[in-house]
Amino acid sequence: MDLARSRRLRWSISLAVGVALAAAGVAAPAASAAVADPAAAVNTLVGTSNSGETFPGADSPYGMVQWSPENTRGDQTRTPQPGGYDYNVTRVRGFSLTHMSGTGCAGGSGDVPILPFPGAVSTSPSSDKTDATYASGFAHANETGTAGYYRVGLDSGVNVELSATTHSGAGRFTYPSGKTASLLVRTSNSEVGSSAAQTTIDAGNQAISGSVTSGNFCGYINTVDRRSYYTLYFYAAFDKPFSATGTWQDGTRTAGGTSASGGTTYGTNGWPVAGKGSGGYVTFDLSQGQTVGMRVGISYVSLANAKANLDTENPAGTSFDTVRQRAHDAWNAELNRIEITGGSAAQQATFYTALYHSLLHPNVFSDVNGQYPGMDQKVHTVGGTQHAQYANFSGWDVYRDQLQLVTLLRPDVGADIAQSLYNQANQNNGVWDRWTHNQGGTHVMTGDPAHAAVSSIYAFGGTSFDAAGALTSMVHAATTVTAADQSDDGWNVMVVGERPSLDKYLSIGYVPSDGHAWGGAGETLEDVSADFGISQLAQRLGNASVGSQFLNRAQNWKNVFNPATGYIQQRDSAGTWQSFDPASDDGFAEGTAAQYTWMVPFNAKGLFTKMGGTASAVGRLDGFFHNADGSWALSSSDGKHSDLSNEPSIGTPWLYDFAGQPYKTQQTVRQVVNTLWSNGPGGIPGQDDLGAMSSWYVFAAMGLYPLAPGRADLLLASPLFSQVVVHRGNGVTLTLNATGSGTNAPYIQSLRLNGVTSTKPWLPESVISSGGTVDMTLGITANTSWGSAAADAPPSFDTAATATDVALNKPATSDSSCNSNEGPAKAVNGSVSGGTSDKWCSTGSSKWWQVDLGGATPVRTITLQHAGAGGESASWNTRDYDIQASSDGTSWTTIVQQRGNTAGVTTHAVNLTARYLKLTVLTPEQGTGGAARIYEFEVYS
Repeated sequence: MDLARSRRLRWSISLAVGVALAAAGVAAPAASAAVADPAAAVNTLVGTSNSGETFPGADSPYGMVQWSPENTRGDQTRTPQPGGYDYNVTRVRGFSLTHMSGTGCAGGSGDVPILPFPGAVSTSPSSDKTDATYASGFAHANETGTAGYYRVGLDSGVNVELSATTHSGAGRFTYPSGKTASLLVRTSNSEVGSSAAQTTIDAGNQAISGSVTSGNFCGYINTVDRRSYYTLYFYAAFDKPFSATGTWQDGTRTAGGTSASGGTTYGTNGWPVAGKGSGGYVTFDLSQGQTVGMRVGISYVSLANAKANLDTENPAGTSFDTVRQRAHDAWNAELNRIEITGGSAAQQATFYTALYHSLLHPNVFSDVNGQYPGMDQKVHTVGGTQHAQYANFSGWDVYRDQLQLVTLLRPDVGADIAQSLYNQANQNNGVWDRWTHNQGGTHVMTGDPAHAAVSSIYAFGGTSFDAAGALTSMVHAATTVTAADQSDDGWNVMVVGERPSLDKYLSIGYVPSDGHAWGGAGETLEDVSADFGISQLAQRLGNASVGSQFLNRAQNWKNVFNPATGYIQQRDSAGTWQSFDPASDDGFAEGTAAQYTWMVPFNAKGLFTKMGGTASAVGRLDGFFHNADGSWALSSSDGKHSDLSNEPSIGTPWLYDFAGQPYKTQQTVRQVVNTLWSNGPGGIPGQDDLGAMSSWYVFAAMGLYPLAPGRADLLLASPLFSQVVVHRGNGVTLTLNATGSGTNAPYIQSLRLNGVTSTKPWLPESVISSGGTVDMTLGITANTSWGSAAADAPPSFDTAATATDVALNKPATSDSSCNSNEGPAKAVNGSVSGGTSDKWCSTGSSKWWQVDLGGATPVRTITLQHAGAGGESASWNTRDYDIQASSDGTSWTTIVQQRGNTAGVTTHAVNLTARYLKLTVLTPEQGTGGAARIYEFEVYS
């Protein structure tokens, strides 16, 4: 993209100054320029201490090669962190060509570790089980990591420098004088082991080549993934001749050897076996200088493709400094798509490092000739409008924000990722695997995230892929029950079904606790987000019937909301709510009921209604983010409060925008940005999950966040910087100007969108598609009136207003009525807004109400509108009641037993066919009052 041209396309800048600024009580910021060299601001060591699990090595944007160190604590079968590197572990055993950033489990990839070693190789490196010999310490004072470049001075005396192109790496190793200059290629020692490996040394051509077959992501947890599913090929060329060669297999070293084979295996427990493996080593002739240059190409297709990738991107004669500069320039081209002005140097570095981490994955998987291995283990070639195949999709994490950010900046890359996911599904018997590693499906985590992801990519403008074909495939997967959907294999971290217990979800409207998912309640929430995504893509493609079908399905979250507790909760397939503790993770993946209950991003209004109204929801949000003493609770481990270090909570701070109190979103988001993130090794509060958490930070620092899967509306907080300019790859530009911005000035005082005053705490999709300018004035005190009107709230997507109520205006009878205008027919007239008389009311000694549906009718959901829904006191909401069903009006079966309800609206998922339904009120009010009040009894089939 021509960035100079895109800047000319920028909307005119109009800063809010003068009277508005004075009213906000802030001073105008000093004039400053946008960051000129964002790649230099990147610190790749951020996130490498404990929680973030990132890697510090060299790569290019979306690059296949990520050349980075593998640290060791003295156990050759374990890496200290999943990214291969732990800032607190200062001993390195090699520099691997591939990595994944912040994955969790025990890591993955880390293929072909290479170690420059100043000494003779006298024993098999595989026999060095504690990494006592063939490893070296280092000090952070001798280490540098920035975009496209990594350097470390090892205690052994070797200086290591690494850089990369998309498909190749460039290494420069300077050996100490007077030492033997050896280099080890630990071909078999991928991070979690290998099933096969092969190494060939070609002294005549000063080259080492080979392959490793691996996979095993999370395989130590469950046998389902204890397998290989990819082979990486490499071809490495050196600029110094070899003076000696050697190989090893397991404990045997062969001096002068030029070929070796053998993997580490995965043992009996999913871990590589100590002492096993193979590789090769060479000793360099340093008569012409102490520095050795290495060029290495990789491919997942063939050795020939690995060499072709190298020759194309990093041919013989290309200097290390040239590769380094090109990598730096490539990163600047991507990072400059978001220009920031203002903020401190540390804030700028934190921002651009987060953006850097957001653009590592999914990464290019096809070779320069377009070939790539599919999930069917066959070689395919990209075609049509697709430029490259992408791999490494951490679905449960990245569907929430990372793929939206990628597509915001590069719609072409987003579209290629969407096509890549569709290609994988086609090659995988129609299954959209939720966590794909290279060409392998791992099934890790929960939900059906690819369906949410693809629809979001399309909404953000990544439309140049086979969207119609993808939609057809997604609908089939979401409606067709497979044997895997009914299997417990892999439970719980990697349940094999794309939609576990899909049969139950289709029949009763939720995933039950006695199903096949890693937590039925949480799985239901993930599924409804996927369904909402499908609904939005279908509507954009003109398929209204599928759009309506899946928008209705998206409301299934209501079936796991227990009105008695006010939380999303486990229930079994018979409808019985399970024992409950809001701080427990029973029914949820990596979160608790308290944290997951908020995860209905597309229908916040409906969720608030379930909670008893907006005021009640705000009170709960306040308690969610604060301890009892008023202090912040942002990364709590008690389960009752927010945990902004993990995905289930990251959308919650933005919910105040829906509740008429957007200033609390501004305050909370800024608190997270200022306190949980930093420009240091511990600067990422949780696993980065292939850029998901870093993408949250990038959005938050811009004061933006995607509303919901499949939508391109943006929720507003406030920018950390005085100006943010987003240069989209399609030429569209979005400018955000924030007068009075600063660490302690998060509150929006006023806002204009394209010159028109606005009080809405969200931006419409048109800002993404057409661009625009947002001018806001910020202050140090909250403007509690801005965005407070109900009409200002972002959109929520519900179907209650249009769904067919099969009880509407059907004949109803009851034991009695409080007044003549409060008879049983009032509960089926379709209205709760006709005044406080528009209800059935009874003070009889046995309070019952009955409706005749007119014939045998499928019944799936029953919704009761109580006193609070009709505008009366919530203390009059019905507390205890039963619902019964009958085919003849004589024999009755109890289908709902509700106790301890406090909500104004209750919804019950059932699965039966009946003609008559009967409500028996046991305790009509919260206190001692005696009147039962039902504003509406709704039945949906």
